[in-house]
Amino acid sequence: MFLALLELKAARGRFLLMGSVVVLVAALVGIVSGFTTGLGDDTVSALRRLPATHIAFAAGSDSDQFARGLIDERTVDGWRREAGVSATPLGVAITRGTTDRHVEVDLAAFGVEPGAFTDPGADDGKPLAASAPQGIVVSRQLVGDGVRIGDTLAIDRLGIRLKVVGTTGRSSYGHVPAAYVTADTWRRIRFTTPGTDARPGDLPRQYSAMALKLPTGFDATTLADADHRHHTATVPLDDAFAAAPGYEGERLTMTSIQTFLFLIAPLVVGAFFAVWTVQRTPELALLRAMGASRRRLLGHTLAQAAVVVVAGTAAGAVLASAVGLFVGEQVPFSLPAATLATTMAAVTLVALAGSAFTLRRVTTVDPMIMLGAAR
Repeated sequence: MFLALLELKAARGRFLLMGSVVVLVAALVGIVSGFTTGLGDDTVSALRRLPATHIAFAAGSDSDQFARGLIDERTVDGWRREAGVSATPLGVAITRGTTDRHVEVDLAAFGVEPGAFTDPGADDGKPLAASAPQGIVVSRQLVGDGVRIGDTLAIDRLGIRLKVVGTTGRSSYGHVPAAYVTADTWRRIRFTTPGTDARPGDLPRQYSAMALKLPTGFDATTLADADHRHHTATVPLDDAFAAAPGYEGERLTMTSIQTFLFLIAPLVVGAFFAVWTVQRTPELALLRAMGASRRRLLGHTLAQAAVVVVAGTAAGAVLASAVGLFVGEQVPFSLPAATLATTMAAVTLVALAGSAFTLRRVTTVDPMIMLGAAR
């Protein structure tokens, strides 16, 4: 270890250059991870916070089910009669509104039944109530956009006016801040034709999907039978994220970038240590001639790689975290400590794996031949 540190000090310029590359690669991987998590949250956080185990869609809708599929009242009643199942209708619609203070906002209207397990309640103000169907609870992003409790929010072109009664935590759908209304109000938003004054009783009693809480004993066979009876396609909550617009494409794109960076890290580190090993072959041969074991030389090389990679990765983690603090909530960026630690551990492992490719030359140095060549 002493010799490894001595070489690091003697050739600090080269190792600093290599370390800076590791810093940039690690920081870039961390930043991409932050954007991957942030974009995912910005697309499906409203779904992720639902305390449901499964989502039931209308049978036959293969993509973008929240926008294209509709479940009727008979299906809702059928699922509610299933033993041990908690079921409630769920409506999802992206729309636009303007407050009485002329603040224009886009919002994803989630229709829920007041008091149901999908009702988010309210962190400030009042939750939704069946006695006040014109109420709306807005997410924290809409508060940041200028919407306040007590405002009247007019849904564009529909003539529907809603009273902001409360606020809840951050939640969004399809990169649009979420807001929560009663199921009847959601049906007005979803089915009202601009220029008309339709009443909830005149509108179809249909919803985008159903949120379900299935009991432990509800196995795959039982679920398939229930789907057949009610003409639904039920998926676990995590699988329902794919029904959100753009979620799968964004995740695939960001994951591909991450994979590419994970391939770059071992190649860069491996190339550096391969060149470094070739340059100091005479020194390695001399050490072998003086009685140094292959094990000692392996440890010496790995120690150098570990110092460079671990220090560079740690600095990259700090840089990625600093970027997250700098951008704040201006962009969809989220880098929890657990995600950062996992990502940096992966970078460290693949970078050390790249340096391991240089070990064969270290162990096969012939001291007699190389000493002769040196003379």
